[in-house]
Amino acid sequence: MADQLRGSMDASEYKHPVLGLIFLKYISDAFEELHAELASDPEADAEDRDEYTARNIFWVPAAARWSQIAAQAKSPQIGEIIDTAMIAIEHDNPRLRGVLPKEYAKPSLGSARLGAIVDLVNGIGLGNAEARKHDVIGRVYEYFLGRFANAEGKAGGEFYTPRPIVRLLVEAIEPYKGRVFDPCCGSGGMFVQSEQFVLAHGGRIGDVAIFGQESNHTTWRLAMMNLAIRGIEANIAWNAGGSFLEDAFPDLKADFILANPPFNDSEWGGQGLRDDKRWKFGIPPAGNSNYAWIEHFVYHLAPTGVAAFVMANGSMSSNQSGEGEIRKNLIEAGNGGLVDCVIALPGQLFYTTQIPVCVWILARDRRNHKFRDRTGEVLFIDARKMGEMTDRTHKTLRDEEIAKIAGVYHAWRGKDGGYADVPGFCKAATLDEVRKHGHVLTPGRYVGTEEIEDDGEPFPEKIARLTGLLREQQAAGAELDSAIAANLRSLGFWP
Repeated sequence: MADQLRGSMDASEYKHPVLGLIFLKYISDAFEELHAELASDPEADAEDRDEYTARNIFWVPAAARWSQIAAQAKSPQIGEIIDTAMIAIEHDNPRLRGVLPKEYAKPSLGSARLGAIVDLVNGIGLGNAEARKHDVIGRVYEYFLGRFANAEGKAGGEFYTPRPIVRLLVEAIEPYKGRVFDPCCGSGGMFVQSEQFVLAHGGRIGDVAIFGQESNHTTWRLAMMNLAIRGIEANIAWNAGGSFLEDAFPDLKADFILANPPFNDSEWGGQGLRDDKRWKFGIPPAGNSNYAWIEHFVYHLAPTGVAAFVMANGSMSSNQSGEGEIRKNLIEAGNGGLVDCVIALPGQLFYTTQIPVCVWILARDRRNHKFRDRTGEVLFIDARKMGEMTDRTHKTLRDEEIAKIAGVYHAWRGKDGGYADVPGFCKAATLDEVRKHGHVLTPGRYVGTEEIEDDGEPFPEKIARLTGLLREQQAAGAELDSAIAANLRSLGFWP
């Protein structure tokens, strides 16, 4: 599909027509399967809208059904036909108002190109019962989001956080029940993973109340479609001001915050927010948004709330423009501090940047809320050596690595005493140790080096063996140098 669009628009625009058509195919598949079932029942009305909404299936007007779209794929008016279908679906489904793309008739897309994409989508089964059972649409949607983020590169991939990173955040803080908030929600991946976590642990969709905010309107539309295809109800706000300048939920206190904010942003509007009530721990620098995001998260945490978020590595150690003082205040805050755990991650995990990042976990109540009293401690995890390369430039965290990191955090905060420091990987540091390091939170400063297993060879014998091996290598090297010189000399290239 991307190949069909290449040359007609920028790579950053590919996702909108493609994902819109995939969404239309999905809701039509689900609708038409139920329509056929109702049509075969003499006591049912296959055109009764309530029959569909009662089963959480979107009502699709006759002219908007995929069978009608596919039959007209070769029509010169296919763009107008799809736009009309999207408008009709929005009209009959209030949840989708203003969400679906309606720019298929624009000349740059072209009817032949668009028709070819319709034919491609037509071959994918997305919304029937079997496909829904295996979450085919969710997997397809996530695949497209990831591939489009990769194609966009640094310029526009902010809408998507790779799934392993989202899973790590979710598995770490376990949002079983309560209010989940992401004030920079992108395409909604944090919410999808939260719901999947709840279901995987025996809960129900609806056990978590979802709140989000996004400042990019096209990305907000992606989030709304991403959640709609999974039947997830959410309160996702869009405004151009964004979370800093136009907080859509000023009174919200969330039980869980999950976020991957656009870090190191120098244009976040901080100059006009110097006296904002959110800056309880210090005024964040106007030239960098990192600590503004952190303080925004803390402001929105409930008294027993927990936040897990991705942040630039510089946030762990920077002392510029008062950032070090804010970090110190977060660590030293009343009731045992707010910083629960810091995790250093490997580089190359993101499509948008090759730099390594870290995860912060903050907890409002570290004394004894469900878990043990962790006051006076901070857990550090160094996971920089983890991950496997998926291609030449990207790395991913394996399932077992995510489980290991989350498991260490759970063991440390738990009451059963199952935690132990592992040199080179994790360390429960005291507050005094953190103070000695000037309130720097870089895990490498605390975890030490990995223990090397002793092979049992006595030290004098080992030195003698290694020295002999070095002499052999030096002699072999000298012999090789002489042979090369002789060959060059025979060719007239050596004096």
